[in-house]
Amino acid sequence: MNREIKELLIKNNFIVKKITIKNKVIIVESNNNKLVIKKRNNNLENLFEYLKSRNFVYFPQIIYRSNNYDIYEYINNVETPIEQKGTDIIRLTANLHKRTTFYKDVDEDYYKEIYENILNRINYLENYYNDIAEIIEKEEFMSPSQYLFIRNISEIFLSLNYAKYSISEWYKIIDEKKRVRIVNLHNNLELEHLLINDKQPFLISWDKSKKDICIYDLLVFYQKYYFKLDFCDLLKNYELIYPFTTDEKRLFFCLIYIPNKLEFN
Repeated sequence: MNREIKELLIKNNFIVKKITIKNKVIIVESNNNKLVIKKRNNNLENLFEYLKSRNFVYFPQIIYRSNNYDIYEYINNVETPIEQKGTDIIRLTANLHKRTTFYKDVDEDYYKEIYENILNRINYLENYYNDIAEIIEKEEFMSPSQYLFIRNISEIFLSLNYAKYSISEWYKIIDEKKRVRIVNLHNNLELEHLLINDKQPFLISWDKSKKDICIYDLLVFYQKYYFKLDFCDLLKNYELIYPFTTDEKRLFFCLIYIPNKLEFN
């Protein structure tokens, strides 16, 4: 623990009994209290002030500040089943989106760029998987992984075809749309980033937060947990608070249908 942190703690009459370093976070303990120390981020201070102004206060409070560090309250987390935690984080995210919504004027180039980027990604994956299939089919004896891939390659192409259809339908829907709905994204949703004490839930790790279309928070969460959580139920919970528009829903389903790029070693 460096001199600046020590001076900050002494200045605020905090007597350190134990120090724990976890990733980029320092947790300090006294006999009856805990604090979390992180590198100062002025963007976060502005973000938290903005969220407070929108009546969204589900994040740890900054207690003390120095030139280079922020000291946060420590949240005592209550262990929660993964399914309940998934529902809680989705509801909190929907609440965040609802309270930070605004509308932004855009021109056709805004939508065109999204359309072309996604279409290029789909076309790249189609060519990539076709090339792999051709190489494998020339093998005299396939490895188990190659055989498994060839047996299931039709599923990959079905997903890519549906994604291509969806992005075309999305582009038709927004053809003459001049405004887009923007929200404040957490942009780093993970189950570990939701803490729940005996009073309320808290979202932590806001460093990647930005303003964009609401679907991207759900997309990040889906890509991390689609095998572990029931996303049909989670989407219903989200839309009870913040319903998708028609074009948002079409774009979301297009993106989740694009398969990952499989690498063969």
